[in-house]
Amino acid sequence: MNGSTLPNVRFIAIDDNPLDLLFVTEFAKAFPFLQNCGAFSSALEGYEAQQYIKPDLIFLDIEMPGFSGLELLRKVRAEVDMSVFITSHQEFAIHGYELSALDYILKPLTKERFDETARRIREYALMKHRSEAYEVLFEKDILMIKEGHNQVKLSQKDIIYLEAMQDYTKIITPQKNYITLSTLTCFMEQLPSDRFMRVHRSYAVSLNQIKELRHSEVVCNNTIIPVGKTYRSAIAKLRL
Repeated sequence: MNGSTLPNVRFIAIDDNPLDLLFVTEFAKAFPFLQNCGAFSSALEGYEAQQYIKPDLIFLDIEMPGFSGLELLRKVRAEVDMSVFITSHQEFAIHGYELSALDYILKPLTKERFDETARRIREYALMKHRSEAYEVLFEKDILMIKEGHNQVKLSQKDIIYLEAMQDYTKIITPQKNYITLSTLTCFMEQLPSDRFMRVHRSYAVSLNQIKELRHSEVVCNNTIIPVGKTYRSAIAKLRL
């Protein structure tokens, strides 16, 4: 992953576990665009540091001394463009996404999982840097995507899957990917439920693109997409 195509993403990491802090800072070294501006062992220290560092991104735990990572993010969400929770607590995930966290990682943090998050951070930062947020209009069987003064007519049947990126949604097709200024929830309200299914808080798939069903994954056009726990019962009822 080459970070030279976008400005540095300045981050701080906050966790009361020194080993988890070390993992974040060490894994981040593999991505030149991620600039480490400090690691802090409590939410209070992290909050005070955020006030003068003004990072683009915060990696943070949830349960910490003083006050929680959720409380911290509520205080600074208007000032921080990106946040990633790294926690042992699955039950707080919905609160993290309500606060528009870019990702929510369950411990133990692995290099593979961090690399996946780094990809999402890079895509989001690059999108913001290039202002490649396209408007989308929903019409019968097609999407009209505005790219500046141009319009692209995209058939729904060409969509492989959709990926949420905070307030944006990425549309993946065989030919090209599009970033749209619309949430995944908005997409699911507009797209026909007999053709598209949400399978994860961050993903929805085109049913006719599913090649294989697994317990916790679906395969679409050779891409493996995770299935969230709350969506597995619905996936289990599908028949290819």
